[in-house]
Amino acid sequence: MSILVCGSMAYDNIMVFGDRFKNHILPEQIHILNVSFLVPELRRDFGGCAGNIAYNLNLLGADALIVATVGDDAADYRRRLDHLGLRQDFVRHVPGTYTAQAFITTDADDNQITAFHPGAMMYSHENDVRKATDAQLGIVSPDGRDGMLRHVEGFAEIGVPCMFDPGQALPILSADELLHCLKLARYCTVNDYEARLMCDKTGRSIEELAAMVDALVVTLGGEGSHIYTGGQRLEVPIVKAEALVDPTGCGDAYRAGLLYGIANGLDWLTCGRLAATMGAIKIGHRGGQNHHPSRREIEAFYRATFGDSPFGG
Repeated sequence: MSILVCGSMAYDNIMVFGDRFKNHILPEQIHILNVSFLVPELRRDFGGCAGNIAYNLNLLGADALIVATVGDDAADYRRRLDHLGLRQDFVRHVPGTYTAQAFITTDADDNQITAFHPGAMMYSHENDVRKATDAQLGIVSPDGRDGMLRHVEGFAEIGVPCMFDPGQALPILSADELLHCLKLARYCTVNDYEARLMCDKTGRSIEELAAMVDALVVTLGGEGSHIYTGGQRLEVPIVKAEALVDPTGCGDAYRAGLLYGIANGLDWLTCGRLAATMGAIKIGHRGGQNHHPSRREIEAFYRATFGDSPFGG
């Protein structure tokens, strides 16, 4: 049985500016801003929420099925999916578009200037999760607005439990749309900022929102995460990382741990601990898909913190 992963597939173009932006941007001239940064270091990573989540599920040994749209420049990404053994049944090519892309310039103080081109992502509604007859679980992560709404409704229509992961798409979803998705979804996951934004937009407390789903998961960065379920709040501690290199994709790795746990019938505390383990492994590597632990190494990482195994035995 498959875990359907709906969301974006994207290229992350990361450039490093060796100086500080503040040395080249004059505050009194901000109204006529025209600057150029020399970026001798450039890295292009495979990313996007769906791509990252599926990648981490694959590391865990799950059958992840990506539901996404890509453009004319997707050949490299498709070859990567083939190499990883990830099926492309629902990776739809949209002619005349580019695959979604982020252009990120980082300076010496770790400040970032980012431009994001959604490209083919805006056609995500052309996919239909109702056609995935072998799905046991799904997640709707940031994507085109119409596609996110269509996918949540599609999962509900075919009776497949769905995790709603609004993420960066929160600003483009209205209060009514957020509440609609929560009513149809089985689970929801957000970070602490997104949780506050969702409460502000809907006018409801985190406890009230949590009561709409079986579980609402709120990640807190370096302070761990909270899982609201059954009228309780479970506290999941962080897993100490071997190195703090790059947080890009940590949330996606965390979500993969949750999905694997749910699909395999693990209790919520174990789900959260596995999710935290996946995030801690990812943060030690640059980019969203450049960590390569084996399942045995993931198990050892988990066992070193919690003393048991999430995989049984």
